[in-house]
Amino acid sequence: MNPELYERYLAKKAKKLGISVEELKAQGTTPIATSSATEAETSISGTTDAIPQEQNTSFEKPTTLNNYTSSAQTVTSNYMQSNIEPSSNTLQPQYIQRTIQEQIDAQNSVVQETSYVQSQESDKYAPYSNMQPETVKTDVPSYIFGPSRMEEEKKEPVQSYNNSLNVNTSAVTSEEIQDTRENRFALIGYPLGHSLSAVIHSAGFKSLGIDATYEILETPPDDLVDRLKFLKRHNYKGFNVTIPLKLPISLFVNEVDKYADLARAVNTVSIEKDRSLKAYNTDVIGFRRAIPKDVIIRGKKVAVLGTGGAAHAACVALVECGVDEIAFFTRNIPNSIDLMNYVRRKFPSVTFNVYQIENIRNLSEYAMLVNTTPIGMLGKAGDMMPVERYALETLDKNAVVYDVIYNPKKTVLIKEAEKLGLRVITGLDMFIYQAVAAQEIWFGKTPDFKDMKIAALENL
Repeated sequence: MNPELYERYLAKKAKKLGISVEELKAQGTTPIATSSATEAETSISGTTDAIPQEQNTSFEKPTTLNNYTSSAQTVTSNYMQSNIEPSSNTLQPQYIQRTIQEQIDAQNSVVQETSYVQSQESDKYAPYSNMQPETVKTDVPSYIFGPSRMEEEKKEPVQSYNNSLNVNTSAVTSEEIQDTRENRFALIGYPLGHSLSAVIHSAGFKSLGIDATYEILETPPDDLVDRLKFLKRHNYKGFNVTIPLKLPISLFVNEVDKYADLARAVNTVSIEKDRSLKAYNTDVIGFRRAIPKDVIIRGKKVAVLGTGGAAHAACVALVECGVDEIAFFTRNIPNSIDLMNYVRRKFPSVTFNVYQIENIRNLSEYAMLVNTTPIGMLGKAGDMMPVERYALETLDKNAVVYDVIYNPKKTVLIKEAEKLGLRVITGLDMFIYQAVAAQEIWFGKTPDFKDMKIAALENL
């Protein structure tokens, strides 16, 4: 190091600080390292030309990774060679990985220690003990799997406005809601000009001593939704359903009974207090009840004419009676495929077959012949039979002929069967029994069958 240059450097620095060189030296200025000497020379000469060549190259901008590393090493070496060392008092940051519980404990410890210092209390203080070890709660709320084992705080009941008025605020269930509706019932379907439902049901209401009304409301399929809104809005308690709405109505009800489900048709609906619709099929009940108790068809074969909605209900009732085989006779076999697939799947213990109705020649193997077609109904081929007379003559003398048509009260089929000395069951009995079942659903009571049948016969 050039002493002359060093003195000149001290003089310039002292001048800048406004003190003398002696005062600057008295402050304990340390000897300058190589880099400081370079700074002194640079500041005095005002240019880097006085810097030795070997030092100047160490500060050139590195162009490659190797050059950069070499430069870094040179600077580090110069620093280590200097007498300036890092202060031993500098705190280096330390990073400690802690669990959440450890952090909480540490924070609680700091809070308590601070409190201790402030209060000048003794060192006999207990650590924070309310914090429990971290756990995983396995209790499940009762509304998911069952009763919960979790203890809930008992809270005092809140004083409500109603309580302040001494009003009973106990929960009111749906069963406690009073039903103020009138006993209004109806029949929907289209067309309904031939219906005897109002006559039969009115006689049933009277036999029960119930003040009720029954209306005939013609409802084409396109008006079904509006009709249902009308019935709910005007507080009807129930209604019956006939063709062609027995299947479409099932799309708008809230619940169906087993017979409506099996028969895939609805003929009776109850409108509940909350205006929900419960649907039933009383055709199945009516068909079965109309069969006299002394008519035994269990384990026997039955022939059913037709594969429509009435045939569905008859099939379910016959299965309940324990028949061994049901043979369907239809004019359109392709359309009966769905029915055959359905009943074979639902009732595997019963044998089902389907035949062309025009090919009927011999019915001797069947204990019962059931007509579910509209042939013979008043206004629909009322003077015809669904089978030829010679086929009817092949029935066994103990066989039963059952026609679900109730108007007229005796169809041509029934009249011809009576002439042959065969036992008959008319559709009127089935119709009245299904009305009886409907009122049992609506009122929970059984109306008088005889009164209802007398009223029906007076109006046929």
